[in-house]
Amino acid sequence: MHRYEIILYWRNEDQAVIAEAPELPGCMAHGDNREEALKNIQDVMPFWIDTACELGRPVPQPKGERLVYA
Repeated sequence: MHRYEIILYWRNEDQAVIAEAPELPGCMAHGDNREEALKNIQDVMPFWIDTACELGRPVPQPKGERLVYA
């Protein structure tokens, strides 16, 4: 499995935990709890990568470090 950073957060409007892989733009999943959201994003990430490859789009290499937001 690739080592992309995953961010988990609660989103009130969805009443769900959101899992986002910011290094893979638009790659997100959700779940009723953290464990479910994490499992779902781990299931979705390979599909995101496969689709990007099929469309000839670049797949970023995992940075392997914590992203910094300002």
